[in-house]
Amino acid sequence: MGKACSFLLMVGGLLAGLNGFCEGKDGKTMEVHKRAITIDTHCDTPMALLDGGLDVGKKNKAPGSRVDFPRMEEGGLDAIFFAAFTSQRQRTDENTQNAYEMAHKMIDKTHEVCKKYNNMAEVATAPEDVVRLKKQGKRAIYIGMENGFPLGQKLDRVEEFYNKGVRYIALCHSSNNDVCDSSTDRKGPEHDGLSTFGKEVVKEMNRLGMLIDVSHISDKAFYDVVELSKVPVFASHSSVRAIAHHKRNMTDDMIKTLAKHGGVIQICLLDDYIKDPDTTTVRYQKEQEIRNIFNTRFAKMSEEEQAEVRKQWRELDKKYPKKLPTVADCVDHIDYVKNLVGVDYVGIGSDFDGGGGLADCADVSQMPNITAEMLKRGYTEEEIAKVWGGNFLRVFAEVVKNRQ
Repeated sequence: MGKACSFLLMVGGLLAGLNGFCEGKDGKTMEVHKRAITIDTHCDTPMALLDGGLDVGKKNKAPGSRVDFPRMEEGGLDAIFFAAFTSQRQRTDENTQNAYEMAHKMIDKTHEVCKKYNNMAEVATAPEDVVRLKKQGKRAIYIGMENGFPLGQKLDRVEEFYNKGVRYIALCHSSNNDVCDSSTDRKGPEHDGLSTFGKEVVKEMNRLGMLIDVSHISDKAFYDVVELSKVPVFASHSSVRAIAHHKRNMTDDMIKTLAKHGGVIQICLLDDYIKDPDTTTVRYQKEQEIRNIFNTRFAKMSEEEQAEVRKQWRELDKKYPKKLPTVADCVDHIDYVKNLVGVDYVGIGSDFDGGGGLADCADVSQMPNITAEMLKRGYTEEEIAKVWGGNFLRVFAEVVKNRQ
C-alpha cells in the first residue's frame, strides 16, 4: 500500500467507515471516485460571494458559477480551498489596508455561508477534518489566501489570518510584493527571489503549521522557499511548463526539487496553463484587458465598480466562448509529473471561479470525468486516491505535525 493511502488510513482511524477505500476492485468511475478523499486546493469563489449574486447553498450553472455545495456533492468533491484573493497594487499604506480589509471580508463571508448551510458544509482547519465531514455527508471548506500583499510588512498578520482559519498563503500573485518576486511581473525581479521580510514570513508559516503555496512566485523565489522551509511546500494551482509554456507553470527541475523535498504540484484547470493559448482571438484580447484592470486600477475602484469588473470576468465564457482544453489534456500533465517524479507528488487545484474550467470539466459537478480519464489510462484506484487527495493530505499533515 502506498504512502498516501497509508497516511489516510492512519488519520485517527477515521477512515474505518469508508468501505473498500484504496482496495476497491470495481472499475465504475463514480464508485472509485467516491471512495477516494477528493480535494481541490484552489478556487476563487469568495470573490463571487462578496458580489452578492452567488448562493453557494443552491445549484448554479457554469460558466457564471463553477462552485457551490450541491454541485460539490453531485461531483463527489469532498473538500475545496476557498481562496481569499487580492490582486497586487502599488504598495502604499492605503492599498495594503484595502487589501487587508478585503481579505478579511472574503474570509468572513466564507465562514458566514458555511454557518448558513451547516447541514451541507463546514469550515475545516485540520487535515483530518475532511474525513470526519465526509462521513457526515458534508463538504469540507478550507480557507487559503492568494497573495501575501495584505500582510504588508506586518509579520503578526500571518498568525492573525491563521487564527481566522487560513491554512495556506500563496506568497504573491501576478506582480512583486513585499514578500517575494512574482513569475509574471513585467518589471522583472525586485528582490532576487524572497525578500528579507519574505524569509521571516516563511519561518513564521513553518512555526504556525501553515502551508506555503508557491504558485505564482518566481523561479528564484521558489528555490529560496524550498531551501528555507523546514517542511514540504506545495503549488496550489500550477501546471507543467514543458507542456504549456506559461511562466506560472513549473519547470522539470522545479518539479523534481519540489518532489525531493516532499511537496506536491496541484495541476490547474485553467486553459492557458494546460495548453498554450491562441493569442489572435478576440477572447484572448478581452481577457488581457480585464486582467490589466485587475493589475492596475482595481484597488482604486468603488465596490460597485469592482463588482462590475468581476461580473465581466465571469461573463467572458458566455460572450466570447472559446475552444477549451479537455480533461485528457489535463491528465497529460498528471501523466507527465507521474513519469518525471512519481505519482506521489501530483494533485488537482482547479482555479474555478478564477479562470479555471475545461471543455468537459466546467464545474465541480464534472470532476469525476478526471477520474474516468485516469481509469482509462490504467491508473490504479490507489494512484487515483493519491492524486485526488492523498498526496496533498500527506503534505498538509507533515506541515501541521512539524509546527514549532
